[in-house]
Amino acid sequence: MEQSIIRIEGIKKSFGPVEVLKGVDFDLRTGEVHALMGENGAGKSTLIKVLTGIHPRNSGEIYIRGESKTYTNPKQAEKDGIAVIHQELNIIPTLTVAQNMFLGKELKYGRTGILRSKEMKQKTIEYLDKLGVYIDPDQEAGELSVGKQQMIEIARAIATDAEVLIMDEPTAALTDKEIEALFKVIDSLKKQGVGIVYISHRMEEIFKICDRITVLRDGEYVETRDASTTDLNEIVKMMVGRDLGEQFPHRVRSEGEVLLQVKDISAPGYFENISFDVARGEILGVAGLMGAGRTEIMESLFGARKFKGGEVRLDGNPLKIKHPADAINKGIGLITEDRKGKGLVLNQTIRENMALTNLPHVSQNKIIQKKREQELVDRLMKRLNVKATGPEQTVGSLSGGNQQKVVIGKWLGIQPKLLILDEPTRGVDIGSKKEIYHIMNELTSFGVAIIMISSELPEVLGMSDRILVIHEGKVGALLNRDEADQEKIMHAATGGE
Repeated sequence: MEQSIIRIEGIKKSFGPVEVLKGVDFDLRTGEVHALMGENGAGKSTLIKVLTGIHPRNSGEIYIRGESKTYTNPKQAEKDGIAVIHQELNIIPTLTVAQNMFLGKELKYGRTGILRSKEMKQKTIEYLDKLGVYIDPDQEAGELSVGKQQMIEIARAIATDAEVLIMDEPTAALTDKEIEALFKVIDSLKKQGVGIVYISHRMEEIFKICDRITVLRDGEYVETRDASTTDLNEIVKMMVGRDLGEQFPHRVRSEGEVLLQVKDISAPGYFENISFDVARGEILGVAGLMGAGRTEIMESLFGARKFKGGEVRLDGNPLKIKHPADAINKGIGLITEDRKGKGLVLNQTIRENMALTNLPHVSQNKIIQKKREQELVDRLMKRLNVKATGPEQTVGSLSGGNQQKVVIGKWLGIQPKLLILDEPTRGVDIGSKKEIYHIMNELTSFGVAIIMISSELPEVLGMSDRILVIHEGKVGALLNRDEADQEKIMHAATGGE
């Protein structure tokens, strides 16, 4: 039998009265990619944080190379050869790419404290080159896209020459090209004997690169299978405890009159002469490569970014939006792709976050009416099936999928006419994805128009009535659902005629 680098036995972890891990077992062998799977809230990230000393365990044992270990901070785990790429980016936005890459591990001239800046910049370029990307080492990290920030995190972890690499949703913000480069690096690391723990909700990735799969459900160990002896349906059933049926719910197109008309709007450097419309009850999917300008177009319509020229009409009337507050007052909501940075106040409660966009509905004479607020939040939590101890739980302590449900809840409360969803299921498990799809269908049945940006082509094809493809800031194609396929979308997204 191959040697286990990591062996975890009977780990239990509680936060107050809530038991998050209930005697979990897991092991990792040298030179394997072992998938750790489960719905949001199943305990995957908590297990990794217990392993690496971020959270103390209540009971159970952790063995590294056969030796019992208890880490009290991640630095100790790192010294033992365990590197982690967390789902939450640990980039400091005001530092440069190179400064982030070597944070806490700066190269210096002897004991002088003088930094070897030129060498660190060169090594930064080399580490990123292994992932097939070039990013200026002098650029401030905060100016980069989420995808590029993710590449810095991955490169930083690979640079440690670790024996164990833990990847928590590493591809969530990456382009197909970047994912392909990452998989090549993973294959190379495997050949060097590195053990990789891989957490992802993208099923196609799991079966493409993983050797074994361990499933957790509600904090409990379910089963470990060889990837070659199982399939998607079996894994999903282990994750959710039931068959989910079709991945995408049946969609009945129920569109009415045109709600939003966009004609020839531009923002120099981002997009040019963009025109499209969306009808009541329609889902307009927006596809394109990362950096094509999809997000910038939608932020402009929401008042979070300025555009020039052209015309935007809502219900046939000219739409003048200078600030997001104007958009909200007109019944337009935007679910941002960066839920942690722009969509939520992480240190506030579910109640406070959900009420934030709904203050006019829960206030009287500018004073919040607690009863109204509580009724609104209770209704939204129930409708969205938010798994939490209650409305007073801080949003930062929720799983990724439940955080996304809180973001959606914020905007459902305003009863929107138009809802813009930017990567609505990024980092969300397969069960929660289906719940979000049902909510989208339900909203359109009441006449709400939805614009959905997604980098997952099966999602675009499975949920859209029409598909707008953006290529380098311009409209590449507008396809009806019945004529669209992945090949046509990618052809238009890459500049094909």
